[in-house]
Amino acid sequence: MADTLTPSEEALERVRGIALALPEAAERPSHGSPGFYIEGGKFFAYFWHDHHQDGETAVIVKTSGLDEQTMLIENDPALYYKPAYLGPSGWVALRIGGPDTDWERVADRIAQSWELAAPRRLLEMGGR
Repeated sequence: MADTLTPSEEALERVRGIALALPEAAERPSHGSPGFYIEGGKFFAYFWHDHHQDGETAVIVKTSGLDEQTMLIENDPALYYKPAYLGPSGWVALRIGGPDTDWERVADRIAQSWELAAPRRLLEMGGR
């Protein structure tokens, strides 16, 4: 009998697949959770599951700043929230892993975050 993944493990596998498909993306633990970064550069996404004993499964991504973060949270508070520690820097968390997760939307936010972290040379080569 094959092992089945929990919803949070399945969500991590989806996030991992999305993030690692981006140019020069790699994964390493960061504060006990999977983090995704551009090799030799910056992090662009983190996966958290019950990270602060909050019961949330989320992917945390960069935004262009606090204005975009605020707009996203105000327009869809069921999806977006301000994560601990990273929130004051403009990062935003997306709740994922439920049956209604819009994985195309999640993939787009992860890709936008990658673009914000990518060095110019990758963007000039065509980006994602």
